[in-house]
Amino acid sequence: MEEKVARLREMVRESDNIVFFGGAGVSTESGIPDFRSVDGLYNQKWKYPPETILSHSFFERDPAEYYRFHREKLVIDGVKPNRAHLRLAELEAEGKLRAVITQNIDGLHQAAGSRNVLELHGSILRAYCSRCRRPYPAEKMNHGQGVPRCVCGGIIRPDIVLYEEPLDDDVVRRAVDYIRKAEVLIIGGTSLNVYPAAGLINYYKGDKLVLVNLSETPYDNYADLVIHEKIGEVFSQI
Repeated sequence: MEEKVARLREMVRESDNIVFFGGAGVSTESGIPDFRSVDGLYNQKWKYPPETILSHSFFERDPAEYYRFHREKLVIDGVKPNRAHLRLAELEAEGKLRAVITQNIDGLHQAAGSRNVLELHGSILRAYCSRCRRPYPAEKMNHGQGVPRCVCGGIIRPDIVLYEEPLDDDVVRRAVDYIRKAEVLIIGGTSLNVYPAAGLINYYKGDKLVLVNLSETPYDNYADLVIHEKIGEVFSQI
């Protein structure tokens, strides 16, 4: 590991055009469970499969059950940025990191100080009315009982991308642009199995593709550097 981290450290030192693309594994060291590991949300027992509950059609059909799951499984109070979040914010402040592209909805990159964060799947820290689009504070949605409703009578929903919903076109366009122009692309804490987000890696045309993930990914053979370690431990050394 030391030799690989040293190589990554050199890449970071020599570049001022780094882009980071991350997934759930970036936040697990902050105490937020990922979705597909042995202890992740997708392997916990529930009345319905999480993939079903987190879908647009289920939200429309049974918002009460959705919110029961949402408040118990998606809302985690008191979490703080970990070493990976903090180091990424430092790299941006140092003029090295151009953007953070994340699949996470927890807002921890911004909490760590990162400014240019592209949230592919939205944020649990924002809410709006599904009928009139009026914005609401997340507190109205993330805590309390029952289904939160707007003054217009519509159901308040999280500003996240549910299954069956498309990603935001503008966010995707900007992410593609950053990845395409990046000198160093660091991908961390993601299985690269969730599309269309995982497909963004195909826009990278450089020769400094770095994968940092505990387990193997479908793209390991295409990377210039692969580190199978906790991302917080790796980033604390670069």
